[in-house]
Amino acid sequence: MPLKKKELEHLEKRLLDERTRARKALGLFDQRTQADRDSSDSDMSAYTDHMADQGTEAQEREKAAAFATKEGRYLYRLEEALRRLYADPDNFGVCHTCGADVGFDRLDALPHARYCIDCKRKEESAA
Repeated sequence: MPLKKKELEHLEKRLLDERTRARKALGLFDQRTQADRDSSDSDMSAYTDHMADQGTEAQEREKAAAFATKEGRYLYRLEEALRRLYADPDNFGVCHTCGADVGFDRLDALPHARYCIDCKRKEESAA
């Protein structure tokens, strides 16, 4: 059973809101990375930091990069969901594996979901 027009509108808004939030988070990451680069470019920065401080900074950069990667993947999934929604609204919310309804409640919680809960569980248990 296809989603109702109001449900599709609600999911579109959720996807757009999440996309805005993800873009903002990535923008903040870019700003922070640029600020870190600018501060580390000064001639004295290598001499003023203790080796432990440099290690901590490297660890923080790695954590930030992992966050940006995860957020980038999330943004990609949101964009893909919006493309599916706009290209074929009648089939949005249909499981890509079995063709069953994903369900509005699941899509409301996870608007980029492509699989019904049963197929997702099977996929995760096989991995």
